[in-house]
Amino acid sequence: MNKILFKKTIGLIFSMLFITMFFSACNTLTPAENPPSDISPKPDNDELVHTEIEKSAASKPDTDDASIKISKATYIEIYKSDRILKLYADGKLKETFKIALGSSPEGNKNKQGDKRTPTGSYFVCSRNEKSRFTLFLGVSYPNAIDAKRGLDKGLINEDVYKQIVAAYETKTCPSWQTPLGGAIGIHGGGTASDWTLGCIALSDDDIKTLWKYAKLKTPIEIYE
Repeated sequence: MNKILFKKTIGLIFSMLFITMFFSACNTLTPAENPPSDISPKPDNDELVHTEIEKSAASKPDTDDASIKISKATYIEIYKSDRILKLYADGKLKETFKIALGSSPEGNKNKQGDKRTPTGSYFVCSRNEKSRFTLFLGVSYPNAIDAKRGLDKGLINEDVYKQIVAAYETKTCPSWQTPLGGAIGIHGGGTASDWTLGCIALSDDDIKTLWKYAKLKTPIEIYE
């Protein structure tokens, strides 16, 4: 009887030791990580809104594509009557793209809401990669010449004129909320007809190609 009692006692002791070790091991496991409760969702980037009153477009900081070599000889020529855009890289013609214009394509842009595409010397003053038109390259309209014409016609005052001239000289975007209009850009959306409010539209594939080359301050010459 003593031997049987001894064996039961030993068995009970081993059982208790096993249970104790099991729970100790469980307590040393690393708990699953949970995301911090104080992290808020990242706000959506502003999208370009181009309305009849030509509101300004949001832009993203410019970033170079390492696969494309950009030189000072990169520039854009736009021929309105031929509906083509020519991209030059390293001083050589790289691509020719079909374009669409504003729904009143003939003649120079003079004021807000005339749905015309401007002519003259400009540059890329903003880049918006979250545009509802795929990609958006802001054109620095109005330039100093446009501002002088607007001043002479009484559309803007001397202070606005000086602000636009200063933006042109410093290679920054001028105000797009004056009677001269603004928010003119080169973007995607298609070229089936002249459908924009004054912008230059390309196919979505073509604007993606142009985007790689047309960095901030890339010269743009627009011809009638």
